[in-house]
Amino acid sequence: MGRAAQEPERRALLVRRAELTGSTELTGSAGGGAAGPGRRVLAGALPPTWVADVRILGGRIVEVSAEPLRPRAGEDILDADGGALLPGLHDHHVHLLSLAASASSVRVGPPEVVDAAGLRAALRAAPGTGPARWVRAVGYHPSVAGDLDRRTLDALLPDRPVRVQHRGGALWVFNSPALRLAGIDGCDLPGVERDPTGAPTGRLWRMDGWLRRHAALPPVAVDLAAVGRAAAAAGITGFTDATPGRTAEHRRTLAAAAATGELPQRLTLMRPEPQPTADADAPAGRRAGEGTVGVAGVAGVAGGVGGGGGVRVVGGPVKVILDDDTLPDLDTLAARFAAAHRAGHPVAVHCVTRVQTVLTLAALDLAGPRRGDRLEHGAVIPGELYGQVRRAGLVVVTQPNFVAERGDRYLVDVTDEDPAALYPAASLVRAGIGLAAGTDAPFGHPDPWRAVAAAVTRRTAAGIVLGADERLDAPAALALFLGDPADPARPRRVRPGARADLCLLHRPLRAALRAALRDPSAAQVRQTIVDGVPVYG
Repeated sequence: MGRAAQEPERRALLVRRAELTGSTELTGSAGGGAAGPGRRVLAGALPPTWVADVRILGGRIVEVSAEPLRPRAGEDILDADGGALLPGLHDHHVHLLSLAASASSVRVGPPEVVDAAGLRAALRAAPGTGPARWVRAVGYHPSVAGDLDRRTLDALLPDRPVRVQHRGGALWVFNSPALRLAGIDGCDLPGVERDPTGAPTGRLWRMDGWLRRHAALPPVAVDLAAVGRAAAAAGITGFTDATPGRTAEHRRTLAAAAATGELPQRLTLMRPEPQPTADADAPAGRRAGEGTVGVAGVAGVAGGVGGGGGVRVVGGPVKVILDDDTLPDLDTLAARFAAAHRAGHPVAVHCVTRVQTVLTLAALDLAGPRRGDRLEHGAVIPGELYGQVRRAGLVVVTQPNFVAERGDRYLVDVTDEDPAALYPAASLVRAGIGLAAGTDAPFGHPDPWRAVAAAVTRRTAAGIVLGADERLDAPAALALFLGDPADPARPRRVRPGARADLCLLHRPLRAALRAALRDPSAAQVRQTIVDGVPVYG
């Protein structure tokens, strides 16, 4: 039965003998000073924990008591048996439709595929879609067989249309049959890479929107219910979908999945950028010239899907994508930020390189920051910019799982930055900068417990510690997923009046975190509750 079919008067639940902890344990701290070489950022002694009963009614926590509460008529009872009761985990950066689509795609990158022979075998064994038997492959990295183009794919699989996505998500590579069937061969489009003769190489940069709207591609099976079930089993009660340029159709698909209970989690959907207008005011009293961006066409989530604990689908910050080879000038970027702010929305800026971070900070200084502005990824944030990040009130939404999943390739591929300094964490905390995390699934593994373990160990798949000074302690790492969706660095608490979006663990928190580091998986989650309704366990 979907959650939408649950009646509010039946959302009466008494959780007995649950371990509750102080919020300082979950936020962690920097220990008051810089950590020495190889030390983690520690939260110090864990604050006292206590066993309490928690009463839930109408999607809200209505009572928390250290004394046993008397059950009421018709009230369901859950004996926590001393297991930790936490705010539900929130993945602050994910791509839900891509994650769902990845389940029906063939994976062609490490660790599943590691060489050209494995790539050939995976593509040839892939099930096809549509009459042409299209192959959709994801997760590719050049360490497998170099930089792909149409000719390389033609040699691997010449008689079926193939499209392969780079693991970073910005690049699709089509073979010749796929280019022809998608109608790209004869088109002059931005994002279509061309060789010196002008012919398409098959490499398509950030063209997902065009492909969805115009290309003759077969539909991809999308099972959002499977995504929702797996997330619930991991203790996830909410997602922030960071997909750029989301269409109205995709927004409706996600909202419908929330309404039916396919996705039982709360959803925050980042917004596309406002459309240009001819007469918008430039930021800080300056004119940015032709092409200044105004407030017309801001797409959010109209209305929302309600529940006992409040609206469950809401609009989030405006997503701004930056790529080094197509960076806007400073005034133009500042105008884009100002347009989002005028429309009443903060910005979430994709920043994975030094130049993107520097430009973003300069543009926000010109436009004026707004509460809720975020740096997404924050892969490279030079220490000399920490003060500027803090003064602007920015929250960095990072991906510690990438250190574990990609760290060995960073050691080989990254030459213009120190690989040990990528995706900083502890140094940001010490500098007083708000920090939260998302998995970036499907481009990262969707289990947040893996990311928690990675934030603590900073250990790559080969066992190398990458950036020991950037390690967090376990409570601080877990807190990266416990923030408010609208203010990711502000922790949520199990307290009267709070939404009943909760995660119950099999064990007390200290033991559960030790288990999570030994086995970074969702195995320690016993029950997940959204809006006062158990959705897992």
